[in-house]
Amino acid sequence: MTITQPPSDQDQQLEKLLETWSPDLIGTLLFVLDDGQVLLIHKKRGHGAGLINGPGGKLESGETPLQCAIRETQEETGVTAIDPELKGTFKFVDLVQRQWLGYIFVAHGCTGTAVETAEGAPLWVSPDQLPLTRMWPDDRFWLPRVLAGEQLEGEFLFDDGRLLTHRLRRVELR
Repeated sequence: MTITQPPSDQDQQLEKLLETWSPDLIGTLLFVLDDGQVLLIHKKRGHGAGLINGPGGKLESGETPLQCAIRETQEETGVTAIDPELKGTFKFVDLVQRQWLGYIFVAHGCTGTAVETAEGAPLWVSPDQLPLTRMWPDDRFWLPRVLAGEQLEGEFLFDDGRLLTHRLRRVELR
């Protein structure tokens, strides 16, 4: 026998907001896996300043999400990711802040050496020791899965940066 829970008020609110949702910004994150470690940065400025995350940023005019992910990773860390693959597409719905559509990429290897930049300080960590308490609150739900090779779509409802609810689905991305 399967018992299903009725949707919470927050789940219903997310569903209602998604009916007319459109992003204010499109951005990317790129997680480079190399020698059993994942490259993260401690953000110094901009969206997510003070948090740890993968390198990434906003799409520029005429740029594809893949081109953005590679460019932002080069600018923020000094490394060039090798053959990044799309692993996630997420809608970040916020009741107060701007709306983001995010593309998540993973690369297995890079060229160059990670260096500190004006954007952030790089750190290499084991995927099983992610500093999730110092990252965005949604990362704990999807980042370990993406680093393990899953492809995901999802929606996250925030209230001024505080995660209220989320939905994730395994998908086949191209």
